[in-house]
Order: sequence, then structure tokens, then C-alpha cells
Amino acid sequence: MVFKKWIRLSIVAIATILVFSGCGKKEDPNTIVFWNPLTGDDGAYMDNMVKAYNKTEPEFPVKSVVTSDMYTKIYTVLNSKKDVPDLTLIHADRVPGFVKADMLEPMTEVLKEKKEINAENYLPQAWTAGTVGDVQFTVPLDIHSSAMYYNKDLLKKYGAEHFLDDNVVTFDEMMSLKGKLDDGDYLVNNALLSWVILAEVINLGGDIQKDGQPAVNTPEMKQTFESIKKIVDAGLMTPNGEDGYLMFQSGNVLFSTDGTWTSTAHDEVDGLNYGVTNIYAFSPDKFTNRASSHMFSMLKNEARTDEKEKGIADFLEYVRENSIEWAKAGQIVASKEVVESPEFKNYKQSYFTSNQKELDSLHIFTYEYYPYIQEALDTYGLDIIYGDTTIDEGLTTMQKFVEDKIAEGDTSKEK
Repeated sequence: MVFKKWIRLSIVAIATILVFSGCGKKEDPNTIVFWNPLTGDDGAYMDNMVKAYNKTEPEFPVKSVVTSDMYTKIYTVLNSKKDVPDLTLIHADRVPGFVKADMLEPMTEVLKEKKEINAENYLPQAWTAGTVGDVQFTVPLDIHSSAMYYNKDLLKKYGAEHFLDDNVVTFDEMMSLKGKLDDGDYLVNNALLSWVILAEVINLGGDIQKDGQPAVNTPEMKQTFESIKKIVDAGLMTPNGEDGYLMFQSGNVLFSTDGTWTSTAHDEVDGLNYGVTNIYAFSPDKFTNRASSHMFSMLKNEARTDEKEKGIADFLEYVRENSIEWAKAGQIVASKEVVESPEFKNYKQSYFTSNQKELDSLHIFTYEYYPYIQEALDTYGLDIIYGDTTIDEGLTTMQKFVEDKIAEGDTSKEK
């Protein structure tokens, strides 16, 4: 028994040594460590691009590291100045705050190294979202935006196909179906509701900030909530707590307001006869699709050599030319070389680059405190539209929520 116990303890000890020796293993100095927050299905498409690039046998291969809670970890490594990644993929709304905190290295040398990485070769909203002052701090990978999917069979059943004649479904058109749907059918779900709310505020000529201060409790925000609540009160929106996204896939919802990337999941549903259009609006004269961008950036890192920075430039140029793989994830690729190619037209999200009006509808928020406003809408938005709190009380609560967050100085919350 003693001998067996000694063996067991020896095995545990050896295993422990192996684990800790593995944790302490140093990266090859020629490897570009690339952090990204792609914990969903899109992570596989990024891995495919990285693997394809590494097959070209670059001097500086890329190691893709999917990092959950990435923004919190970014603050941790920058504070310790240890294990700072060479390259990161961040969201557009993070750029202003990161630049203000002196966390990002400008892309100046990357742009000098690869002349084709320039504003003319990317979708304008994606490029300018990474520009602060006259300095470029990021290179965009994509634009990912709201999208409204529609069930073709249900539109025909309820005589609503003409809603799409001008490519914009209005509040008035939606309300015209009040009392006309069968039990168990709904007009629209509440998927990505906060993104819809933000789009409507822009449609009304509003904004989420005024003179640098957060503007949540505004007339435009109130009108938006009033209009969406009318849809709820008319029994046209899926019930609170129900999975309206799955209800759309099951064929019981006419419109689903989710994201460009969810087309990949809808494509997998047998018998779902669907199309894509813009998020509903007050008028066809002004429509907005709330958007963001995944952007390549370099955190401040004294250990990053000039040679490795040239290696990063090589990788970003490869992505610019070869990111059609990213379109498979349902994303609007930022590179014009890709997005203007015949192959990109095969993807549902190409609808949003089909003409200038559609391109102009893609609205990327770059307000420094946008993440707090998004969090407030996600936290309180459903309670307001479903009547658990009044609109006035909800707006007051959200305004205070954002102001308190700013006062706390907590910018680590990922959105």
C-alpha cells in the first residue's frame, strides 16, 4: 500500500512539473501573438485565415489566441507590462478610450511598410473609426451590423410583401398588422433590441452624446421607446422572456432584428425561406443599421521589435487581399478588394454594400463612453418596452447608470 501510494504521489508530482513547465514556456520571438475575442463560431473562420497565412511560410508566423474577457485581460497585461500580445482585434468603440489612455501604438510604420493599406482600399466607416486626430491606430477587418431578416412565406400569407417595395419597413406598416396575425405568430422579435434603439435615435436626428457628455435621456430616445412600446402593446412583438430568435427560425415571426453574422445559422434551418433587409424605421427617407467593426490594433509594447512590426504589416496585407474567408462568418469584409469582388455577392450581407444608400446606412458609434450606453440599454431596455418600468423612469435610470459608470472610471466592461 505504501509503495502504491508512493507511485501515485510520484505521478502527481511529475505531472505538476510538466504543467508548470508548459505554462512557463516562452513564445518563439519570431511568432506574432494575436489576441482576439472571437469565442463564437467566427473564431473558426479566423483560425482558417491564420492557418492559410502561416502556410505561406512567413518569417513571422501568427499565433491566434482566442481570449475570453479580452478587455479585462488587456488592462491586466498592460499594467504588469508582461505577456502583452503583439496584435489584438478590438471593437471600434474601444479605440477612443484606448487612445486617450495611451494604450495603442499608431499603425504609422505598418502603413509605411505596406502602401496598399490605406483609406482608399477600405470601407470608409471602418477606416475612419480607427482614426483619432490625424493618426491611424487600427486597420479594419470588417463591419458587422444589425440586419432584419424576414420570412418570405409569412409576408405572403399576411399580404405584407409590399412592405419591402422601398427596402424599408416602417413603424406605420408594422402597426397595420395589429390584430391580423394568427395566434402564435408575431410580427417582430426583440433580438438585439438595444441596437435597434440606437438606430432609431439616429433616424430621428439624435445622438448618444452632446459636447462629449452622455445623452441618454433625450427626446429622440423617448420617442424611440414610445414607438417600440406601441408594437409591444399591440401584441406584435414576441413576449419578454421568450426566445424570439428561435421563434423566427421556427417560422412564427415575420421579422428578426439580429446581426449580419446570424445568416450563417439561418442558412442551416431546413425550410426557412428568408431574406434580409434594413432595420425598421420611421420613414424610408432615413434608415440606419447600427454597426461596429473588428479592428486590428497594436497595444503599447516595448518588446515588439521593428522587424516584428514589419511581420504584422505582412499579415495585415495578406488579410486585405484574402479575407473572403471572413465573409463566411456573415461579416461585411472591410477590404474593398474583397467586398467588391464577384464572390462576395454570394453572401447575404452583401446586401448592405449593394449601393451607396446601403453603405451610408451603416453607422459605427465611436463615442468614448459608448460601451456604457450599450450596457445601460441592454440592462434596462426590455423592462421599459414591456412596461415593467415607465419610459421616463427608465430614461432617468439609464442616464444615471452611464454617468455613474463614467465617474467610476471602469472601462473594462466588454461589449
